[in-house]
Amino acid sequence: MKRTLLNASIIAASFSFSLFTLGGAATAQNLPDTMTWTAYDVGSQGHSEASAIADAFGRAYDTRIRIQPAGSAIGRLQPLVSGRADYAFLATESFFASEGTFDFSERRWGPQNLRAVAGRPSSFGIPTAADAEIHSLADLRGKRVAYTAGNPSVSVKCDAILAFAGLTRDDVEAVMFPAHSAAMSSLVQGQADAACTTTTASQLYELKESPRGLRWVDIPADDEEGWARMNQVAPVFQPFTETIGAGLSDDAPANMLAYRYPIIVAMADKDDDEVYAYIKSLDEAYDLYKDATSAIHRWSIKDSGVPPIDIPFHAGAVRYMQEQGLWNDDMDAWNEARIARLEALQAAWESTLEEAGDFDDEAFKARWEKRRQATLDEL
Repeated sequence: MKRTLLNASIIAASFSFSLFTLGGAATAQNLPDTMTWTAYDVGSQGHSEASAIADAFGRAYDTRIRIQPAGSAIGRLQPLVSGRADYAFLATESFFASEGTFDFSERRWGPQNLRAVAGRPSSFGIPTAADAEIHSLADLRGKRVAYTAGNPSVSVKCDAILAFAGLTRDDVEAVMFPAHSAAMSSLVQGQADAACTTTTASQLYELKESPRGLRWVDIPADDEEGWARMNQVAPVFQPFTETIGAGLSDDAPANMLAYRYPIIVAMADKDDDEVYAYIKSLDEAYDLYKDATSAIHRWSIKDSGVPPIDIPFHAGAVRYMQEQGLWNDDMDAWNEARIARLEALQAAWESTLEEAGDFDDEAFKARWEKRRQATLDEL
């Protein structure tokens, strides 16, 4: 706790200095006076970056923001869908929620009409305890791998990385934890040998300094068969060489996968002008938060405000990107196709609800997955 408070003080001090040196360069936006955002647990990369951006918004635009942390995908989505949160800082669960898969294949969910405001490129890999002697993905066989209950965003990436090496959960000892923070802490505490996460989670720095030590497992970019197996599990990844994070540097990089995290998500019916003001603020306040964490500089709008991404971009975000000359016809075609896909899945979901109203939960999910795949095949 002392470390968390100290880090918060350092970040706040850096923002104060930035505001002083910029001379109030950021212009006022038409943001709400107060907002609620959801994010991953305290200590996670998503929460740290949401906090830094919220602090910048507060200082530049006098907007008060409450961040509601949640360790599960449902916990981050439910407040957004119900209207109790304005925006959510999400990961791949935004894709799952728009597709109606995993936890979102239950009757009370189905494909959700979500839109992206922006989402920065992020890396993801397998940190291991050095004393577990895991030198390659194949060495994960028989080892304890930490998973988080109710978090398909992280779990599917972990499954995909295992698939890269031709492994499944049956080939490892999958250890389930109730929250992402607990899964990350499990390596230091000797409860697991490997985990799946981004590179800057605070617990990884603790692992590096602990007696167990930290080692990143290589995901080779030139292994075409491995990447093909990975993309059969989740076709949203690409190779990425990371130099930022615990145990990483320009002199000690690691081959990982790339995706978008965090993704700032709103509901599709969110007011266009408000979303426009949000992404404009995100862009114009960039200098106030870009040094707050080691990877937050990747929120540069030219990288975070364009596709591909897990869900369609909101119309308000598209308008801002067009005005900045950062949106082209190919991007517009991508976005329209992604909206058409989501709308087709929503229509298929409604048909499934009508046809399978008396089915038990498992039979309903099976019917929905069959209908979902048939719908996608027709697009």
